[in-house]
Amino acid sequence: MRLMIAQCSVDYTGRLTAHLPTARRLLMIKADGSILVHADEGTFKPLNWLAPPCAILEEIVGEGRRWTVTNKTEQLVITIEEVYHDCEHELGVEPGLRKDGVESHLQRLLAEQIETLGEGWRLVRREYPTPIGPVDILCRDAQGAAVAVEIKRRGRISGVEQLTRYLELLNRDPDLAPVRGVFAAQEIKPQARVLATDRGIACAILDYDALRGSEATGTPT
Repeated sequence: MRLMIAQCSVDYTGRLTAHLPTARRLLMIKADGSILVHADEGTFKPLNWLAPPCAILEEIVGEGRRWTVTNKTEQLVITIEEVYHDCEHELGVEPGLRKDGVESHLQRLLAEQIETLGEGWRLVRREYPTPIGPVDILCRDAQGAAVAVEIKRRGRISGVEQLTRYLELLNRDPDLAPVRGVFAAQEIKPQARVLATDRGIACAILDYDALRGSEATGTPT
């Protein structure tokens, strides 16, 4: 990664045109080829950026320099008047963010305590395959009927749509049909709950702390 603090102006052309007048800014060139222009206040988001892959042409212009950065459809022209700091660092391989309570952890906990969803329920398989990807959990209720469970940290309409597609495919399997759905999350948005109810999908609120302990919560509603 290359980091530069410089007095510069920036001109963008692409979906529209935009101009940043001269000011002191942080310029960041990442190993993936992206470039970002940051200010020291206002927002954590860059003022402007180009997504990779980018080609960078660096030229000396008078007493300064100019970067012309292009990708397939966009261009940034960064005119650098004065450089205060310029360095490069090799950050190495990013192991990824690990958060307590992410969906994979919720999935494991719920699979181990599937009766959280109903007495007499039993697990068939985690990550049950379908032609468009695996549904988080396939289980059977106390009567032996198949149930597909999709798990999210925050339940939104997109998650209900995802489970709807899984159910459509699972119900084509005569060994499983009829398959009903449960949309399980730590929090379910009102619009997602309305859509799920309209499609005959039950909603379950998961208590992560309780799942980590011994208390069973999250009965479908």
